[in-house]
Amino acid sequence: MAALGALVKKAWSVRRFVVLLCAPLALVPILLSLPPKEGRCLYVILLMALYWCTEALPLAVTALLPIVLFPFLGILPSNKVCPQYFLDTNFLFLSGLIMASAIEEWNLHRRIALRVLMLVGVQPARLILGMMLTTSFLSMWLSNTASTAMMLPIANAILKSLFGDKDTSKDMNRENEESQACLQQNKLYTVPTEMQFLASTEDKDLAEEKELSSDALSDLKKEEEYKTNIWKGFLISIPYAASIGGTATLTGTAPNLILLGQLKSYFPECDVVNFGSWFMFAFPLMLIFLLMGWLWISILYGGINLRGWKTKKSNIRVDAEARAKEVIKEDYQKLGPTKFAEQAIFFFFCVFAIMLFSRDPKFIPGWASLFAPGFISDAVTGITIVIILFFFPSQKPSFRWWFDLKAPNTETQPLLTWRKAQETVPWNIILLLGGGFAMAKGCEESGLSVWIGGRLHPLEGVPPPVAVILITVVIALFTEFASNTATIIIFLPVLAELAIRLKVNPLYLMIPGTIGCSYAFMLPVSTPPNSIAFSSGHLMVKDMARTGLLMNLMGVLLLSLAMNTWAKSIFQLGTFPAWANIHAENATSLVTAVENVTLSALNKI
Repeated sequence: MAALGALVKKAWSVRRFVVLLCAPLALVPILLSLPPKEGRCLYVILLMALYWCTEALPLAVTALLPIVLFPFLGILPSNKVCPQYFLDTNFLFLSGLIMASAIEEWNLHRRIALRVLMLVGVQPARLILGMMLTTSFLSMWLSNTASTAMMLPIANAILKSLFGDKDTSKDMNRENEESQACLQQNKLYTVPTEMQFLASTEDKDLAEEKELSSDALSDLKKEEEYKTNIWKGFLISIPYAASIGGTATLTGTAPNLILLGQLKSYFPECDVVNFGSWFMFAFPLMLIFLLMGWLWISILYGGINLRGWKTKKSNIRVDAEARAKEVIKEDYQKLGPTKFAEQAIFFFFCVFAIMLFSRDPKFIPGWASLFAPGFISDAVTGITIVIILFFFPSQKPSFRWWFDLKAPNTETQPLLTWRKAQETVPWNIILLLGGGFAMAKGCEESGLSVWIGGRLHPLEGVPPPVAVILITVVIALFTEFASNTATIIIFLPVLAELAIRLKVNPLYLMIPGTIGCSYAFMLPVSTPPNSIAFSSGHLMVKDMARTGLLMNLMGVLLLSLAMNTWAKSIFQLGTFPAWANIHAENATSLVTAVENVTLSALNKI
């Protein structure tokens, strides 16, 4: 096995080396077949897409390529490329990551998770619901990966209290099968091992032999299948809930912020998408999808038994649920009483959310209307709150200290230190966002997005509702094999131009494409949360494939329903907006200019 692993590593290294060297050469014909500037920009984008899909370079390193290639190829000067890596959208995302670091620092997420599990109950279906609700809520504010990594240890502790250690159970079953085979071959009686004896649920004399009836064996087999299915249902529900929950807020996942950044790049006059309007649209969709996903997982893995819901539970299951309840209660008690730091973090978290919601809710004037128009953005709100975390004390301040001259002059620890923020904030994601914004800027400035739009004539006859479904399906399938961030960076410029060709609101196509990137449920490699759950060793690829297939289908249909109902009133999707019309007029003039340049060049030839 070690030799095989070494061989696989060598093959992977060779493949990466081949991709790094051959990809730039293989894409050279693109430079020659298109107009100069558009061809060079498309060359860079395809090269980055190839590197992102194959991970020949780290994702964040690939995102830095525009800083080098755009100036060298004459696409954009460096003073226009580099600012794209620190737009206000990046700072909004950074504020969410810093808030998440503070929550993790004081274990507030664990207290919330255990409290929710205590409220929902310990029956398997209810526990799965509690896990999904808690994970999705955390994923709205933390990264999907962090939310999954936080919840899996809690899930494993509950599962072990319900069913014991699954690995130990497997080893014992294997030993029993081997001993039975030995008994049949040699006609000898086997002596139970110490582990088997201790794990036995019944006190019995070792010398006494009892033959189990076929009905009892069948019941034991069914019980073992039930345990295995519930274990799988628990583990698979957590990454799915993280992916669904991340869609509910703009800061929940990177594709949402990339949409916001590219809207500001392509359509500077568009101001309908902000934290509040996105939440009003995406939160109901998230709740409906979460409920449907819970029902599907619970039915598939035995948490809800449609046939025998009236049957009485066995004593084994009753005892197991009681143990699980005790484990949750003990874990919650170990956290101790609520600390002042936890209360402070929760308060600032609520202020953070309320200020983002109420800045510009659209249906009523927000608090940002008190200031000069255009000066206050969501980034200003988020950074204002998280700065307070770095100096607000983590212990309850005593006013007597100021008047007690003999009191020790000890430095108080703030709610969050910069060292902790440095260690826990995933800075590579910020670079990845910047790479996407730089790519969008290059498409816009070079005229590549207009050139792509000119090649979309065959799609102009597609009805917009059908286009929404097709876009979501294509992107959801593509992101099963590629990074969701890389996927949305590649597709958003195409969707923007397609919307202009179809004469529909660009948001009508760009929002489904963005959310569809998060609906990757079928493969372990689709998302980091899927990989984390799969690495536990209790799930197989076929488990994710059969569960994720219907999850993908439900996501596509629910998203289409949302876009054609309540999203229309929130984002004014029923009309072709003026901010898109201005972009369309500019694009038309640019197309005419490109065609004139091309024709003059051909005449000279």
